[in-house]
Amino acid sequence: MLQLEAVGVLHLGAERAAVDSVSMEVAAGEILSILGASGSGKTTLLRAVAGLEPTATGSIRLDGADLAGVPPQRRGVALMFQDLALFPHLDVAGNVGFGLRGRGLDRAGRDQRVQDLLERVRLVGFEHRSVTTLSGGQRQRVALARALATEPSVLLLDEPLSALDRSLRAELLTELRELFRASDLTVVHVTHDQGEAFALADRVVIMDHGSVVAEGTPEQLWSDPGTEFVARFLGHRTILDADRIAHLVDIGAVGGRVLVPEPAVTVEVPDDPADANAVVESATFVAGRCEVRCRLLSGGAELTATLPTAPPSGTPVRIALDRTALRTLRT
Repeated sequence: MLQLEAVGVLHLGAERAAVDSVSMEVAAGEILSILGASGSGKTTLLRAVAGLEPTATGSIRLDGADLAGVPPQRRGVALMFQDLALFPHLDVAGNVGFGLRGRGLDRAGRDQRVQDLLERVRLVGFEHRSVTTLSGGQRQRVALARALATEPSVLLLDEPLSALDRSLRAELLTELRELFRASDLTVVHVTHDQGEAFALADRVVIMDHGSVVAEGTPEQLWSDPGTEFVARFLGHRTILDADRIAHLVDIGAVGGRVLVPEPAVTVEVPDDPADANAVVESATFVAGRCEVRCRLLSGGAELTATLPTAPPSGTPVRIALDRTALRTLRT
């Protein structure tokens, strides 16, 4: 188990802490994603766990052992860098086996370990290829195999897929999760991409300005983000003052802020336009679905719904809300 207790990191000359009293636990075999925007402190925290960033306060423990003063190479963790940091003068096998030097393995043992790792990441046959000739996805696999070579207790991933296109990123996310599950690896992964975090992780921690502002499973965070900041950061778009939709549904929080998820909004085109309570403002086709923006006739609030096809702009529609899907938010 990886345990962080009130960890703080302060950069020289900075007005505020880069990491401010962060505490969390990562269970053995768990995949944890730390999600945050640039400057949130997520990468600094990851580097502190790796021993590459000095901590000003708190403690970091791995399986009960305090890592204070322990150099990076002796911590039992491996960090896969955002830029991969592959060695261009070494071939694939040389890159993967680099960290095995001085580990007490003879040449045959190192070669077998490298072969086993290449099989796990599906790169058998690439042993003598130059890493400069590989595709982006293949380079990612080489970097992952190298990180796993020393059999770390915890694997740290720093934005590992940020340089890849969307389709390749989705493919590798599936592969990574299957590999981690099969290996029973403990993983801490940082990213700014909500979709990446939700696809990979068992649990997600959201950071902002050096602090943890939310944590939970992807399902928990999406369905009940808790605060307006988290809801907007995760991509929810319809957040309103409760009294603006009080004529549609009794939410019991008049005066507060309410999240209206897209599945909570039902849109129908009535036979009689006089029965309409909203009008279609715009529609956007996104990945096989239509995101329709509607404006309520009473109060002018705008709501977003997801439909298989979109009525033309200006179409009178009738909107209903599912009370059970609405969430009140803290500011």
